[in-house]
Parts: sequence; structure tokens; C-alpha cells
Amino acid sequence: MDPAVELLKRVSRIAVVGMSRDPQKAAHAIPLRLRSVGFEILPVNPAVDEIAGLKAHAKLADVPPPIDLVLVFRPSAEAPGIAREAVAAGARALWLQQGLVSAEARKIAESGGLDYVEDRCTGVEVALNRIRKE
Repeated sequence: MDPAVELLKRVSRIAVVGMSRDPQKAAHAIPLRLRSVGFEILPVNPAVDEIAGLKAHAKLADVPPPIDLVLVFRPSAEAPGIAREAVAAGARALWLQQGLVSAEARKIAESGGLDYVEDRCTGVEVALNRIRKE
């Protein structure tokens, strides 16, 4: 089985770095889609206090543990720093959303013991593989 799909089946608490308030953006719609199938979504966005009724955290270090997965909706150039924060926060996995790649973030995450996925859409994977959290 695909390791990325297996990862989504294992996790439940997802810290979303760069979650947007704008319903027109994927960084808003995809986390809400994940929430609708039972994932716990923890927005990380320093510009707001809440998104879609969810308390937003200014930085990853502010998210109460455990963090199963850090889902990234920020530019690839920011991924290495986010990977370092994910390792420091004790996250179990790092996922760069579709269109995002970073060899440096991969190295940091894997060296820190995190599972790593890049350039794939969590929303698509959940839908295609009919993943639901009960």
C-alpha cells in the first residue's frame, strides 16, 4: 500500500501551517474537508485568532501535543524552517501540500524521525481512498 495513504489512515490530529481564512483558497477548503471526515484540525496562522470556528495558533510550538501530522500550505522556501519546528514540536509526520517540494525539509524531517510526504494533496488522497475517521 501507498505509504502516504497509510499515513493518513494512522493520523487524527493535524496542525495546518498556513491555514487561510479565505474560503476560496485550498488552504481553507482542504482542512475543512479533512475535518468533515473526522480529522481534528489545528490551524496555525499568526494573523488570526480563529478560522472557521477553530482556535488558531500563532506558531507550531503553540499547538498542544500530540501532533500527528503537520500539513503545510506555505511556500516551499519556508518548508525547512517548518520542518525544524515540526521536529521540535514532537510531530510524527510532515506533509507538504500539492505543488510544494523541498529536499532540505525532507532531510530535516526524516533525520528527526518524521514520516514525510510532499507534492500531494491530502484532500484528494482522502477522497480517492475513502478515508474517514470514526
